[in-house]
Amino acid sequence: MHLFRFRHGDEEYDEARTIRAGTSPEVLDAPLGKVGLSICYDVRFPELYRALGELTLIVVPAAFTARTGEAHWDVLLRARAIENQCYVLAAAQAGTHPGGRRTWGHSMLVGPWGDVLDVRDDGAGVVAGVVDPMRLADVRAKLPALQHRTLVGT
Repeated sequence: MHLFRFRHGDEEYDEARTIRAGTSPEVLDAPLGKVGLSICYDVRFPELYRALGELTLIVVPAAFTARTGEAHWDVLLRARAIENQCYVLAAAQAGTHPGGRRTWGHSMLVGPWGDVLDVRDDGAGVVAGVVDPMRLADVRAKLPALQHRTLVGT
């Protein structure tokens, strides 16, 4: 839904030149629970995930630039997991691409407490872990932040 635009020195990106933004947030009802669907730059917009309701998992396939990824990638993923008290699974492209574009990588699975459960820094590979409904319920019971929200629907 959100198109990336970034300029720093000779590094410049503007997805709006070639991509049309989505118009509505998407959620998938899966056997494990509600899965919030997003792509890359969307992870910078917490209101997107709030609009999806109470989630079990957020997925974020991405190609963060090396510069923005190094500075923000893990912080943003952990923040989305913490504030939504859910798991976050992020498949991330890594390496140097034609034209010299570099992507950060660091695919990871983050738990509802913000803990990194598995990470693959670079190269081909798999990030794996368990999306545990008991752990999710435990985190939400001990810190019922989702129930404490006062700006719901505004």
